[in-house]
Amino acid sequence: MDRRSFLAGSAAMASTLWAMRAARAAPLTFGSGSIESISDGTLTLPIGFVLPGQSPEEISDLFQPHGLATDALRPDCNVTLLRLPDRTVLFDAGSGANFQPTAGKLLEGLEAAGLTPADITDVVFTHGHPDHLWGVLDDFGDPLFTSARHWVPQGEWDYWRAEDTLANTPEERKSFVAGAQTRLDAIADQVEMVTAGMEVLPGVEAVSTLGHTPGHMSYMLHAGSESLLVTGDAISNSVISFERPDWHSGTDQDPVLGAKTRMALLDRIASERTRILGYHLPHPGLGMAERKGTAYRFVPA
Repeated sequence: MDRRSFLAGSAAMASTLWAMRAARAAPLTFGSGSIESISDGTLTLPIGFVLPGQSPEEISDLFQPHGLATDALRPDCNVTLLRLPDRTVLFDAGSGANFQPTAGKLLEGLEAAGLTPADITDVVFTHGHPDHLWGVLDDFGDPLFTSARHWVPQGEWDYWRAEDTLANTPEERKSFVAGAQTRLDAIADQVEMVTAGMEVLPGVEAVSTLGHTPGHMSYMLHAGSESLLVTGDAISNSVISFERPDWHSGTDQDPVLGAKTRMALLDRIASERTRILGYHLPHPGLGMAERKGTAYRFVPA
């Protein structure tokens, strides 16, 4: 098989897998509303980028029992859709068309759910990385969700828009900063700030989960006695994050704080038996954390 045929076949397989994932995600009744996981596609992350501090032997020992490839991670991207009687809320906006070719599928997912961008009343962001923020603009560089309020963590707004952030960012991530600044500037008139502990919307509590980015926020959803945590990237892999939460991740801007946050969050959700919806957990991303010796395991819903 030549290179062109291989690439075409890989793209077709990725498209088929995405369609299967999108098709099987069913809404979860939640109080008077519902929660749904909308696929934005998948990413490819080289293992050397994700786990720069671990040896090939350590990675193989962790991955092999789960049948995971050791060359790269290929995580799903799960955008949380919360439907309330009077609000239609997205948590993050996907990556749009300009990040990775296997991502940027949110519009198709919304269409399958019977929605258009004009139906979205609120977009609540966990952080400003490309796969969470860049989908906020359409193909012409204009705001996509024209009727929505855009809720941005104050720490994220301050970090990405600071004058010295671009200069202080490694060359390989400068595009992250430029992309975030472009998009945050474009939606500035629609932005409301989020601070830790505030009730962003009725039943939506902001939970500080710093480390992955300087202002990263997760969101605890409440409906009577029910609760569910939208984790963003505070917990990002169904094996690594749970079984070795202490390992430093190359995707975290502050790996030490990221690991500390991850361990505290897992302790909380395991102790409280809280359901989670993780952006990069296997689609649809719903499940729970159970203790496994001194660590944890992910239990899909």
